[in-house]
Amino acid sequence: MSQRARGVVVAIDGPAGAGKSTASRRVAERLGYTLVDTGAMYRSVALVAIERGVDLDAESELTAIADALDLELESKPSGAVRVYVDGRDVSELIRDPQISSAASRVSRHPGVRDALVAQQRRLGASGGVVLEGRDIGTVVFPDAEVKVFLTASPEERARRRVAELVAKGHDVDYSETLDQIRERDELDESREVAPLKPAADALRLDSTDLGLDEVVERIVAAAKKTR
Repeated sequence: MSQRARGVVVAIDGPAGAGKSTASRRVAERLGYTLVDTGAMYRSVALVAIERGVDLDAESELTAIADALDLELESKPSGAVRVYVDGRDVSELIRDPQISSAASRVSRHPGVRDALVAQQRRLGASGGVVLEGRDIGTVVFPDAEVKVFLTASPEERARRRVAELVAKGHDVDYSETLDQIRERDELDESREVAPLKPAADALRLDSTDLGLDEVVERIVAAAKKTR
């Protein structure tokens, strides 16, 4: 594989709640790379659409939102990534369960995906980047030097999601959360455009019984082998 100007591309894919965000952040910190949360892009489009009252099945209007999306991803010293849309911090708003479900619907539209994939490719073209999402290793960067498919059982992902939301003061039900995760998996895996699936050459990691530190170590080790 060819080396890029500033390092390699690390593509981390997987279903919702598998631990991609935390693992990606830690990997980027360890390697000194830029982190790009591609899911935040789809969530941001969904948020803008809902705020404007746009139908989530109206592809042309959603594509226009994606094309005009003024989005900034800012890494903080703490390792957290803040998301800004039109200069407004939407980091917490886009993590709302309603926005999560809407993001899966939004991502089914080819026009929206084309607009955001173009942005993602520009961000990663020079390398030295960790991209997190659903189709980075299969569609956005099929030539990424490191591809990872990180997953966990639906039950474990639901447990983590409930714990995360409760910690933020939300009143959530485990059974409903598990149903939402299974529904989102179905949407992501069955969509006609760029369905969720591991790349043929991806490093597959199941974090159900695998600690975060071990997940990070394995991904960092894979990246260092290519540099």
